[in-house]
Amino acid sequence: MPEPNDDLACVARCLRGDASAFEPLVVKYQRVLFAVALRLVANYEDARDVTQNTFVRAYEHLDSYDPERRFFSWIYRIAVNESLNLRRARRPEEALADPMEVSGGQSEAVAAHETAARVERALGKLTEEYREVVVLRYFGDLSYEEIAEAVGVPEKTVKSRLFSARQRLAALLGDGRQGNR
Repeated sequence: MPEPNDDLACVARCLRGDASAFEPLVVKYQRVLFAVALRLVANYEDARDVTQNTFVRAYEHLDSYDPERRFFSWIYRIAVNESLNLRRARRPEEALADPMEVSGGQSEAVAAHETAARVERALGKLTEEYREVVVLRYFGDLSYEEIAEAVGVPEKTVKSRLFSARQRLAALLGDGRQGNR
């Protein structure tokens, strides 16, 4: 993760009217925010929209950012809210598209696709708080401390949620092996 002071400097420059100072923030955080959105909305194009909307909303409301908090925690919350809003707007019966594109040999691609689809389905069965910490840890590459700050819970709670989420995922993936072959 980037240095918080760099983020504060970019925000300060933006608030003084330098719109180009927002670009480094986009470059730093677009990958992790896209990964979070992709896992929450389970659709590549929707995740791109969520990520773009997150940055637009953040830019529009930059004056509400509290410099006492990490910028990532603030923009992460916007991304989660955007993802949840999109999921609520989606019709419940609408099928989720596969967010994983696979390349390589055909048999490897099929196996990787099936594995990715099983993991996505299992993630979708987790509670929101479990899915959130798993996505941030394994798809966003955040530390326990960064996750705790982003979701607003103590680090011990993050570790506990991750432990429980991994157990639940193992059970879900273990049950799915026999049924999907």
